[in-house]
Amino acid sequence: MHNTTKTTKTIYINSIRAALTPINSPSKLIIMKIILAAIIAISIFSCGPKQQAPQAPPPPALPVAAVTTGNQTTYQEYPASIEGTVNVEVRPQVSGSLDKVFIDEGAFVNTGQPIFKINEQPYRAALNNALASLHAAEAAQGNALIEVDKLTPLVANKVVSDYQLKAAKATFQVAKANIESAMANVATAQINLGYTLIKAPVSGYIGRLLKKQGSLVTPQDVEALTQLSDVHEVHVYFALGEKDFVSFKEQYAGNTIGDKLKHLPSVALLLADGSEYTKAGKIDVINGQFDKTTGAITLRATFANPQGLLRSGNTGKIRLSLPHPNTLIIPQSATIEMQDKIFVFALADSNKVKKLPITIEGTSGENYLVKDGVKAGDQIVLSGIDKLQEGMVIAPQKSVVKASAVAKN
Repeated sequence: MHNTTKTTKTIYINSIRAALTPINSPSKLIIMKIILAAIIAISIFSCGPKQQAPQAPPPPALPVAAVTTGNQTTYQEYPASIEGTVNVEVRPQVSGSLDKVFIDEGAFVNTGQPIFKINEQPYRAALNNALASLHAAEAAQGNALIEVDKLTPLVANKVVSDYQLKAAKATFQVAKANIESAMANVATAQINLGYTLIKAPVSGYIGRLLKKQGSLVTPQDVEALTQLSDVHEVHVYFALGEKDFVSFKEQYAGNTIGDKLKHLPSVALLLADGSEYTKAGKIDVINGQFDKTTGAITLRATFANPQGLLRSGNTGKIRLSLPHPNTLIIPQSATIEMQDKIFVFALADSNKVKKLPITIEGTSGENYLVKDGVKAGDQIVLSGIDKLQEGMVIAPQKSVVKASAVAKN
């Protein structure tokens, strides 16, 4: 190679000398030096080592771990409404002006405690009138009895005809009936008088007082005087759709709904602020049919409420727990969602990855509970999956952490 380069240099120099012959000597010398320096540079470059082609990058090192199984519990929440075990509308049974209101809104009352008083004067007068009528009927009966006693011996001695005695006895029976009618009127008057004092039918909390003292009230009023709620226990109502109800029934043992109710675990109540009520509840009633409008069925859970913290009209959410024994567990961070499907990258032969679709049956924390698509022991890539493609080779790094316990990135 050096000989060839030397020959090439000689040819170049001779050619340059011939071309520079017409030029004067000083200028010719300068130009010759410049050209010679260029030729030397070109020769050095051409004799240097050739540039090598770039090498392919090594496969990415990614953590992998085996799919595991375990016992998990998932939770589902449903909007709920709260009612007392007894909700009573307090209404007047007689008409009149409201003389007294013995309680205030929100107060707790016991069964039989007076809460309203209606003006009793008209009803006391009606009672006195009924008593007077009773006394008059009793006096008429006495007179009729005297007439019967007088005519009885006279008829026996045939002094008078028995017709008069029969008429006297009939008059006595009418007087007796009048007494019974008068007694019924007295009882009615006493009942109406008693209705002027309205008492609490059950123990509970008073609602809004829609009528104030001095108001005229009647049994036909559209609005009740107030509502009274017995909330020592509360009923919490929530609804399940058809699909959720089928899954709900399949979770628990029992051939009938009654048997399944006995095996249901306790449920939690989430209050409107998101906090959990301190007492656990029990589902005790399932409605007999689905609502045709909503396609849902109503369930009832009962909660103890000894401190009266829950009131009728409250809202919240019922939280149901669903056990998943021996289920496959995969961290959500090890999955990717594409076109409404969820995939994982499993390690195949020759360290190639294979994209597998999985079916999710629930979530627990940051993990997916997998119904199918993978099996226990399959090695899956834990992170960096957003840059993987089907069939790509990786350098698997065995993770010391189980796949189900990897924290979400």
